[in-house]
Amino acid sequence: MKGPIATGNTAEIYLNDAGHAVKVYKEGFLADVVLKEAEKQRYIHSLGIPVPEVLELTTFNGRQALVMEYIEGETLGDLAMKDRTLLEDYLSVSVEIQMMIHEKDAPGLEPMTDKLTRQLHDASSLSSEEKMGLLKQVDQVSGTKLCHGDFHLFNLVETEDGIRVLDWVDASSGDIRADVVRTYLLYVGFNQEIAEQYLALYCEKSGLRREEILQWGPMIAGARLSENVPGEDADRLLEIVLEGLAKQN
Repeated sequence: MKGPIATGNTAEIYLNDAGHAVKVYKEGFLADVVLKEAEKQRYIHSLGIPVPEVLELTTFNGRQALVMEYIEGETLGDLAMKDRTLLEDYLSVSVEIQMMIHEKDAPGLEPMTDKLTRQLHDASSLSSEEKMGLLKQVDQVSGTKLCHGDFHLFNLVETEDGIRVLDWVDASSGDIRADVVRTYLLYVGFNQEIAEQYLALYCEKSGLRREEILQWGPMIAGARLSENVPGEDADRLLEIVLEGLAKQN
């Protein structure tokens, strides 16, 4: 295989001679972790969501690898950045896709509450008191709907056969409002104006109120801190946590 066609925080994507995408994980990833990701994506595919089909698990230069259907096309994020006049249209389409995802029950996935609890315990920048306050919020989360966990325009690819949804590593079964605020915070880190456009569109189309979505912001921001994403504004996330906890008290 030639050089990677894409690089992320956990893996590189290559194109093999058979025309399949090969996700090669960074050193240190265990086989059972990759197996869980493969099983998760297969499960989501079985729900009728347009995701790449998982073909096999393998290794590449001693590293764990996942062979998947290659999705050819451009992301809606790239298309929107090329022509900003189309941004609202792409956001609108993305919201409709996210709402379609949120209609699906996904009891076969890890509960969102378990995932958030684990992340909050792992967030080293939070004090024990702050973690306890956020964990009280986690106890109020309910629902078994399919939540992507990393939904944004750059994970939606426009193909000849329609839009395909990528990157389901963070998917869980839970409360769609928490999934929406996660997307909102991801956009805030990229562009505040886009974040507000997205949230307004989701509320308009779904009938959910802005306040009932943003109430989960502190909990999701706290969980995000555990991920230590390069380039992430940790101070901004901590500010959201502290403001939320102050209102809670």
